[in-house]
Amino acid sequence: MKVGVVTFPGSNGDMDCIHVLEQIPGCEPELIWHKSTDLLSADALVLPGGFAHGDYLRGGAIARFSPVMREVARFAGAGRPVLGICNGFQVLTEAGLLPGALHRNQHILFRCAWVHVRVESNASPWLAGAQSGQVLKVAVAHGQGNYYADQDTLRGMHAREQVALRYSDTAGRISADSNHNGSVLSIAGVTNEAGNVLGMMPHPERSADPLLGSADGRVVFESLVHSLIGVAS
Repeated sequence: MKVGVVTFPGSNGDMDCIHVLEQIPGCEPELIWHKSTDLLSADALVLPGGFAHGDYLRGGAIARFSPVMREVARFAGAGRPVLGICNGFQVLTEAGLLPGALHRNQHILFRCAWVHVRVESNASPWLAGAQSGQVLKVAVAHGQGNYYADQDTLRGMHAREQVALRYSDTAGRISADSNHNGSVLSIAGVTNEAGNVLGMMPHPERSADPLLGSADGRVVFESLVHSLIGVAS
């Protein structure tokens, strides 16, 4: 199964994604430059973290106009799996492929830390191997991770199980103390209506090896492979 990792000028999580994907049985990762309109026959796409185009204006605002994004939109519209991590999440919201928006962190501080997130829905192929209510220890590194959507949008998202991940404590409790960036309802990850597109602020690729402090992030990539081709890792 081929997984394309879309790289923008300023991406810094692309090779981390490649490294992790190379460790997942059944996965063949390939880099796709942002100016390309050839998705290299990819079966799934990952938009990695970083600072695409320097995050001028705001995160993802310029990257959404890269030529590759027209193909990403077609790919997503056909129901195929797309994952946006951190800056990739910002790009997907700016491109209208995910609901809501990402603003400056509530306390105007760049956060680089280990946090915990609770799986709210495993309907996405990217989370199909996780259990609803499961708590994952994952790394975050962002300054614009404060997720916002208006109340009508949120009601629709809840009805369609689009809220995928929420910041929590180690026991899965949701509170203001565990919401490290001020996101509405402690939201850390969301999907589109079809569930094939997932955006998440935490970095699963930086949380996929015990030597780094947690291997919990592997479930995201293992879920994808198992969902598409049934290969167990």
